[in-house]
Amino acid sequence: MQLGFFDVEKRHKQLDKLKDQLLVLSNLINFELFRETIEKGLEKEKKDNSGRKPFDKVLLFKGLIIKRLYDLSNAELEFQITDRSSFRRFLGLNENDFSPDENTFWNFENELAKNAVIDKLFIKFDEFLNSEGYVAKGGSMIDASFVEVPKQRNTREENKEIKEGKIPETFLENVNKLAQKDTDAKWTKKGNESFYGYKNHINADVEHKLIREYDVTSASVHDSQCLDNLIDKENDTQKLFADSAYRSDEILLLLWLAQIEANINERACRNKPLTEKQKAENKVRSKTRARIEHIFGFMENSLKASVIRTIGIVRAKSQVAIINLTYNICRYTQLKQNKCVSVA
Repeated sequence: MQLGFFDVEKRHKQLDKLKDQLLVLSNLINFELFRETIEKGLEKEKKDNSGRKPFDKVLLFKGLIIKRLYDLSNAELEFQITDRSSFRRFLGLNENDFSPDENTFWNFENELAKNAVIDKLFIKFDEFLNSEGYVAKGGSMIDASFVEVPKQRNTREENKEIKEGKIPETFLENVNKLAQKDTDAKWTKKGNESFYGYKNHINADVEHKLIREYDVTSASVHDSQCLDNLIDKENDTQKLFADSAYRSDEILLLLWLAQIEANINERACRNKPLTEKQKAENKVRSKTRARIEHIFGFMENSLKASVIRTIGIVRAKSQVAIINLTYNICRYTQLKQNKCVSVA
């Protein structure tokens, strides 16, 4: 039985009572602000007008936000959009409208990755945050988190070549096999635990806990190697908070030359334990630095972002960029709802 207009309206009112999360996003963010960036980034010559009209690019982008918020595969995303009223309302689809299929979303994601469009969308939203009064304040917090990918089953010889930066001949001989092999992801260890994949390096401002800069590398890259790419000169307080992994003479010199106050935890060395004064100073710094753990906690628990299903660093960078952008979108709505607007 086909739903009438009033039936749909009644269902939407019921969703409103149940505090639909997507309605909050729609009310607080005009997603049209992303249109120009997406369309320019994916601009290419149109061959002809045959076939069905392509889906609106902003609609597809909003679909990727849903995918990240609810940890869905492309196939699950297609099903849920077809099935759920809240998703269709968020995307602006009527009950009788066709919804994008999984291949449409896959191709759209692939084009965004190849053209590095998500990076530009992240910058666009950061400009929006600044215009809303959420400028970077209180100093910067820097840290990194592992983003794992499906483990590869390779021979020892293949792993050795990959570690040396080569593509094994056995991969090159089979195009289909090569397409399923990630030669960019790397193994690393932290404590007694092994990780395979990539790292999400972020810089967040202290006051708002919004991500201002980020970088994506293989998991084997040490946290400190990306610090230079993460420095935020726009923050109104030039202080940097980080754990002891970032402490080195080179980094302290780099920050001194950049006129940034280094609030980096001291670390003990062999036969040289921390003094009581150093422990006390670390405790003071950690009260601020630990705020960045809330960001990774939200990503892991709410966005299920500690694992991504993708191959190659190009797509991994795009996926992590979507994670970071989705976090900022969610954090912005939280700040707005809590009325924590600060004056620029």
